[in-house]
Amino acid sequence: MKQMKIKKHLSLFLCMMLIAAMALITTGCNGNNGAQKTETAQQTTATDGAQAEKSAESEPTIVGEGNTVFTFTVVDADGAETFFEVHTDKTTVGEALLENNLIAGEDSDYGLYVKEVNGIPADYDKDGAYWSFYVDGQYAQSGVDTTNIEEGKTYTFKYEKA
Repeated sequence: MKQMKIKKHLSLFLCMMLIAAMALITTGCNGNNGAQKTETAQQTTATDGAQAEKSAESEPTIVGEGNTVFTFTVVDADGAETFFEVHTDKTTVGEALLENNLIAGEDSDYGLYVKEVNGIPADYDKDGAYWSFYVDGQYAQSGVDTTNIEEGKTYTFKYEKA
């Protein structure tokens, strides 16, 4: 009988301790949670503002006329990106970009050697700088003048140094 009373008292004591611990944890979390929510709200507001600025900066410039549309990105020496939405009836990326004065270069034995993109020159002989051509973020397997336009793909020229 005594053993049963001890078990009941011990059980009651453990339940009270558990309730007290949960109350402390809940109170502690609520106190911190309010501060975390305020901090998170401030970060979200700051992030939204930065994203809105970035979105405004990254709105593509629409160039050309035609039924085929593709995205063209220029990454300059500082890593800044300029976006274009190119409309054309040409079949290759090179033709479309030349038509809209977005690239310039000279013909070589290997195709068009692009020396200027969006008015920015790259002079390999002077400082080892060149324009590299990418399709959907991957280094292109063909030159810009032989790459057929595929809607939905993004074509990019990046300023790079050897």
